[in-house]
Amino acid sequence: MTKRKTGKTAKHKTKNSKFHLWWWRIVIGGWGCIFLMFLLISLGWLGFMPSFEDLENPKTNLATEVISEDGYVLGKFYIENRSNISYNQLPENLVNALIATEDSRFYRHSGIDMKALARVAVGVVTGRRKGGGSTITQQLAKNLFPRNPNPNIFQLVFTKFKEWVVAVKLERNYSKNEIISMYLNTVDFGNMSQGIKSAAKTYFDKTPSELNLEESALLVGMLKAPTYYSPRRNPENALNRRNVVLSQMRKYKFIDKETCAESQAKPIDLSHFKLQDHRSGIATYFREYIRQTINQWAKDKKNRKPDGSSWDIYKDGLKIYTTINYRMQKYAEEAVDEWIVKTLQPQFFAHWKGYKNAPFYRINEEQTERILTSAMKGSDRYRTLKKEGKSDEEIRKVFNQPVRMWIYTCNGEKDTVMSPMDSIRYMKSFLSCGLMAMEPSTGYVRAYVGGTDYYHFQYDHVTQARRQVGSTFKPFVYTFAMQQKEFEPCTKVPNLPVTIETETGEPWTPRNSNDYKAGQMITLKDALANSLNYVSAYLMKRFGPNAIIALVRKMGITSDIPAVPSICLGTCELSLYEMVGAVNTFNNKGVYVKPIFITKICNNKGNVIATFNMEQNEAMDEVSAYKTVQLMKGVVEYGTGVRLHYRYKLDMPMAGKTGTTDNNSDGWFMGYTPMLTAGVWVGCEDRAAHFRSTNLGQGANTALPVWALFMKKCYADPTLKLEKTDFAKPDNPDANLNFDCSSYEEQNTPKNSYNFE
Repeated sequence: MTKRKTGKTAKHKTKNSKFHLWWWRIVIGGWGCIFLMFLLISLGWLGFMPSFEDLENPKTNLATEVISEDGYVLGKFYIENRSNISYNQLPENLVNALIATEDSRFYRHSGIDMKALARVAVGVVTGRRKGGGSTITQQLAKNLFPRNPNPNIFQLVFTKFKEWVVAVKLERNYSKNEIISMYLNTVDFGNMSQGIKSAAKTYFDKTPSELNLEESALLVGMLKAPTYYSPRRNPENALNRRNVVLSQMRKYKFIDKETCAESQAKPIDLSHFKLQDHRSGIATYFREYIRQTINQWAKDKKNRKPDGSSWDIYKDGLKIYTTINYRMQKYAEEAVDEWIVKTLQPQFFAHWKGYKNAPFYRINEEQTERILTSAMKGSDRYRTLKKEGKSDEEIRKVFNQPVRMWIYTCNGEKDTVMSPMDSIRYMKSFLSCGLMAMEPSTGYVRAYVGGTDYYHFQYDHVTQARRQVGSTFKPFVYTFAMQQKEFEPCTKVPNLPVTIETETGEPWTPRNSNDYKAGQMITLKDALANSLNYVSAYLMKRFGPNAIIALVRKMGITSDIPAVPSICLGTCELSLYEMVGAVNTFNNKGVYVKPIFITKICNNKGNVIATFNMEQNEAMDEVSAYKTVQLMKGVVEYGTGVRLHYRYKLDMPMAGKTGTTDNNSDGWFMGYTPMLTAGVWVGCEDRAAHFRSTNLGQGANTALPVWALFMKKCYADPTLKLEKTDFAKPDNPDANLNFDCSSYEEQNTPKNSYNFE
């Protein structure tokens, strides 16, 4: 019996030993394989593994910078709107909210939280999964080196292992605080905001350090799903998620019970929300013009990279050095905002209050309907519904159905309920404005404002728009007359109606807008100062439209100008860009200099890859230019632009010309000082929308104030060094430069001796 027991025990022990041996072999082998796999992953033998340098400087697309002539970055062109900040720029509440919500044991683990992983494993088995297992460091690893967007199960597991290795490397090479800041610099907050700095600016117009508790909790809550928890798109979801974050902060004793309850009761404030893309910031219209210009430049084979490929403004980190002066640009935008947005626009609304067809004047319902329908068909909503197969009748019903929407107002965006069709009419009621200012001798454009708000009104009224220029065209007619030697600024001409036969054989007889010195002999200076149509028509009849067109072509105007007599009153449609360049010819002693926007482009190493030089030509002799300057000085001394002195108290030497088109659809002021030439246009998008009275709609009331405010701000800034010197006289001893018309010999020729019909 004893021997048999001993034999069985020995046999059992042998089996047990073999089992334990194999068990240990499996365990040790398994751990060995895991160790070997992680070792090979770490060494990069199983695919790409970032080095320390890669971790320190992850490869990203480099943004192109648009730089002002005085060194300010006006804006960037990029794929990702990412700007980095350091830990000491983060508020305590933001850090605490992140830790409480995403990784409560952040300061106690070394990159991988085994307890959290165990919890996830148990949750998977039991079907009661609560929370994720990724630490902040692991999430940072994923953000720095994104996964394959469509992995299979094996790739996903392998990628997860790689992220663990990267997380451990990050923990070894960076402090916990550095990891926090790196993480917040790389996360996506939606609405084109990459990183906490962009998000704080987008949602609250703040720096991260200025975020309060509720704002910090809201942004951290969005990390789980930026779209689903977007306070802009899904405010209820965002509010609930924010309150969950606050509860987590209370759970981990970052805030007390009372603070939590008080914060959870507060609504979300998005009154300062604004997308931080190319549609926001300073010089928005100018930056868009530069974007289009550089893209065209890059397409030219002469401008390729050394390897033959094209430059990409979104990836190559170019530096575009422009002629814009940051302070002047700021003053120009402030002038537009102060007068057009804050003053004239409320007057326009009050002016039209109670009128059925506002803001359209003297058009019938059918014409109004055409305008609104055209705008409807140009909208994104219409195109989307069309793609869905909706009929025009169905689409019209959608556009007439009130919905909740955000609309533009003079005081920011407003959340309201309105039908899309009513919103179209509402947006047609806004005045727009264009302003461009340039340096007379160099052609450098110092300020460029294409509209009142680029985010809502993206049509550029500097280079894109062409509108009737009204009386601002008259100086060109007078200049040509004075080039013929028989006319001087003080030469008197009859202020009587003139009839000109047009190409169609129809007689054309323009009328003055008032009875100023009607029927009298009047000097050219007085006639231009008071913008008399009779005199412009008289000169046009003498010289013809082709002669005037030939002159303005030398002055940089390239738009189509019909050779008809009415162009002497500005019926042709030109851009503000063309008008400023042409009028600057008078200020530059008869030499036209093409407005220039860019001086050079550098690559991301700082090497110059392109330069842009001034283009100029002599359009007229210096004496003729100076004579026109003297005529245009009369406009601001006692003519239609006199309010520059008595209302705006401008005391520098200046000259200019107001302009107003039929029905007050377009208001203009073109003006200059010896240091700066600037032009302003004001009007609605549709010509049928405008003031009903000339008193309100004339260029002297719509455009001139913007010019005045801009110049006043510029001359008040000593850093711009704008001197109040007078216009330089020509170096021509034989020229008659005495233009004091009060001493000019009276011409007593009887009026009835002239036959103007």
